[in-house]
Amino acid sequence: MSSVETEIKLPASDPASAAALLEHAGFVVHHPRTFESNTLLDTPDIALRRTRRILRIRQYGAKHVITYKGAGSDGKHKTREELEFEIPPGAPLPLIFERLGYTPQFRYEKYRTEYAREGEPGIATLDETPIGTYVELEGPPEWIDRTAAELGYVESDYIAKSYGALYAEHCAVHHTDPNGMVFGPEEIARRAH
Repeated sequence: MSSVETEIKLPASDPASAAALLEHAGFVVHHPRTFESNTLLDTPDIALRRTRRILRIRQYGAKHVITYKGAGSDGKHKTREELEFEIPPGAPLPLIFERLGYTPQFRYEKYRTEYAREGEPGIATLDETPIGTYVELEGPPEWIDRTAAELGYVESDYIAKSYGALYAEHCAVHHTDPNGMVFGPEEIARRAH
């Protein structure tokens, strides 16, 4: 499926308060909390990253999805082309990409809960990541701005960066090696409830 994706991330203090904020604003769970593992593929010289594009394999519950995202535009919202399709588990597509020179370069994980309000053109997601909790709003720019304001956010709260960029900043601040934004086994066990 081809589309243009427009989104922002908003910082949240913790999953419970973010969920309460969304529910108070009339959002209901559209897709339950699900563990998600993402692998970004690139060439050894990171040709995609240098041009701000991504090729991603996402495992979201039982689904496996291939996504290409274009470079996009800079601004208060992140807007870019998104091509995405589901593949059956066990399909040799990762091996095909490897044969073409695209190998895993970065991995990140999160728990995602999707929310929606009936009749509205956008969705809200609650993302629990190893570096914090975020609410992501995806939809038309005017819907994003209106919804962010309803949730109590202002434009200066908007984050138009990818999780990879946020993780790199997190590692720089905490003086840690950026070896993958993944949960440790203890954290997975704790969050599995």
